[in-house]
Amino acid sequence: MNERQAKFIEHFAATGNATQAAKEAGYSAKTAKQQGHRLKSQLRHQIAEQTSHVLVDRVPKLIDMLSVIAENSPSDTARIAAIKDLLDRAGLKPIERIEQTTIEAMTDEEIQRELDALTKH
Repeated sequence: MNERQAKFIEHFAATGNATQAAKEAGYSAKTAKQQGHRLKSQLRHQIAEQTSHVLVDRVPKLIDMLSVIAENSPSDTARIAAIKDLLDRAGLKPIERIEQTTIEAMTDEEIQRELDALTKH
């Protein structure tokens, strides 16, 4: 890999714009679109790796931003969404809705099957 390709990877991972990344890496403005497309395809594995590093480095700042939204947003919807996202990332996923079956709607046989299924575990 040459220096221009390395610069292309760096700029593309930061911006997601292949044409602009090609220009920033030193490719001609006339051929930047074609070069960007070619390099994006040719260097896709290196781009994915670099993009992953860029995102990982931003995680602490993004979590701080979510915390600020959760604490200070004037919108209840935004605060709740931020809180849910923070709890999910901490491994505290909200409880899923549990389906309830009313016993009154079940026959005696259905109730017995349910009890048998529960006691087998």
